[in-house]
Amino acid sequence: MSAAIVETVTALVEPLAAREGLEVVDVTFTHESGRWYLRVFIDKPGGVGVDDCERLSEVLSPALDEKDPIPRSYYLEVSSPGLDRPLKRERDFERFRGRRATVRTRTAVAGRRRFTGVLGGLSDGRVKLDLGAEGEVLIPREEITQAKLVPEIGWEGKK
Repeated sequence: MSAAIVETVTALVEPLAAREGLEVVDVTFTHESGRWYLRVFIDKPGGVGVDDCERLSEVLSPALDEKDPIPRSYYLEVSSPGLDRPLKRERDFERFRGRRATVRTRTAVAGRRRFTGVLGGLSDGRVKLDLGAEGEVLIPREEITQAKLVPEIGWEGKK
């Protein structure tokens, strides 16, 4: 049931987000501490702010009330995907080419299931990852269970 809710909400929210100049990164529906949460993660070039989240929430909430795809009470949260943004769609692997990412696979690829390296894009259904001294690995897209950016924080001290 949860997958159907996520699919329905994703189809509902994507055009609303696009009209606001936003991209839907992920939609989740989870039960935590006795409560249900519908979370919509959004992004845009340059990042999203509180105003973006509020604006989308204001247009999404009445659309959800009208469509009523969730047969129980829940809390709606609209937020940024964070510094460790998940990479969900094929276009994400191209968009973030040159950035560090962590990738986990369903089965072993080149003898392991977890990789951290620099994204080299997507080609022929395989994600290219530069592992530095260990070389490159090509990971079949269908084997990836989780992929996310590694936060890069530039700490420049004062002199």
